[in-house]
Amino acid sequence: MYRQGRSTGNRHLVLYAFPNASTERPRLGLSVSRKVGGAVERNRVKRLLREAFAHAEGDLRAGQDIVLVARPTAGELAEREGLPGVEQALEELIAKAGLRTAPAAPEQDPS
Repeated sequence: MYRQGRSTGNRHLVLYAFPNASTERPRLGLSVSRKVGGAVERNRVKRLLREAFAHAEGDLRAGQDIVLVARPTAGELAEREGLPGVEQALEELIAKAGLRTAPAAPEQDPS
């Protein structure tokens, strides 16, 4: 399954993107192993990843399944920087993978 998609990673996360024409909006899958920490820490990382994805979802192309794999340093990032740090790590991967919709052309004033 992972052969069909694209992957990109940074120090804290790995992002896999799979085209899926049957879905209208991007879908999210998460993988947070025990290497990240105990149950409380893993659940915190998952909650922050879901929230960061929800903030970025409006800018993403439709028809994508996205799987985020948290590396062991993701727990440290979540504890040290919280949601802003997780959002920044995710935004970096989204930009690297080219998953954003094309920005709308600025409207010109007809004067």
